Amino acid sequence: MADIKTWESEDVGCTIRIDYDLCTGCGECVEVCPTEVYEVVNEKSTAPNVDECIECCACVEGCPQDAIEHSSC
Repeated sequence: MADIKTWESEDVGCTIRIDYDLCTGCGECVEVCPTEVYEVVNEKSTAPNVDECIECCACVEGCPQDAIEHSSC
């Protein structure tokens, strides 16, 4: 069973899922996100600021491991 973490925003209406089996914690999502949605914690990406998401999809496009799924992308 895949280890997928989910963050949902009622304000923005989006869902971000990160597959922890694929995520290497490289931090590329942190670098490319213009609104600081992401943080790397314990060598894995997290999306604690999902309410700040502007649905630009930079995180999905920038993740070299294809570990991020975004409901708007």
